[in-house]
Amino acid sequence: MTYALFRCCPTSIFAKQYESSTDAVLRKLGVRFKDIKEFNCCGYPLKSIDVKAYTLAGARNLALAESNGANILTFCNCCFNSLRHVQHALKKNPPLHQEVNATLEKEGLTCRQPVEVKHLFELLFNDIGLVKIRNMVARSFSGLKIATHYGCHLLRPKDIVRFDNPIAPSIFDRLVELTGAESIAWRTKLDCCGSPLLGVDDELSLDLTQKKLQDAIRSGADYLCSACVYCQIQFDRVQKMLLSRRNEARPLPSILYTQLLGLSLGIDDKTLEIDKNELAITGIKNFRA
Repeated sequence: MTYALFRCCPTSIFAKQYESSTDAVLRKLGVRFKDIKEFNCCGYPLKSIDVKAYTLAGARNLALAESNGANILTFCNCCFNSLRHVQHALKKNPPLHQEVNATLEKEGLTCRQPVEVKHLFELLFNDIGLVKIRNMVARSFSGLKIATHYGCHLLRPKDIVRFDNPIAPSIFDRLVELTGAESIAWRTKLDCCGSPLLGVDDELSLDLTQKKLQDAIRSGADYLCSACVYCQIQFDRVQKMLLSRRNEARPLPSILYTQLLGLSLGIDDKTLEIDKNELAITGIKNFRA
């Protein structure tokens, strides 16, 4: 199976290391993937403005994947959530499905819905499997305590995303523990990071971020590990702003899971673009066994 890799719009500007580290990990694990240049935004920013435009944007991506004979693989929680939402909406609303296809037909496209939308973590956990990945680990992290942050869109609504138990998820934690690190328990683990409020109410956004960071530090975390592009930007770029604005004494750097796993698989720092994170994460190598 060759996957169509659906890249997130913000990563090309704010988090290129998520793309490069994902590419490197997929190649290391022998996963075949390709880019479809005609892909557009998943539609997420339109959801609360124009539902039909949101649905059409998502359906067009599904139709493009279908015309290329590929399933969609994404590392972005929002894209994953949006594309599964669109699939659900088209299935439940045949008239809407017909209307969307009437528009797509102007481009010679049709969305018949045979395409599977898969999150990177589903591929790693369910398809490749923990045993195979564990056998490929070249460098184990010893004594490293990680606070995993799933992100809201990966878990909810559960009947649409169907990823994990939204109240007590474990998939991400088990993937982190493949690297030898410990995934710690922390009280605000499933709370929002504050990203959706940035630009609307910056102080409230920073309050939510600060609350999570302080809780993770109190719980003994050495690093955060985020599954979400927007959350990573919040914990990296925005935390840097928070540190200077609110005189926080201790940063808690956030490493992308694909960077953590990539290091564990023996991929070099340059390929994983470890130096591209706003808050330095190079110290994580001190935990290698």
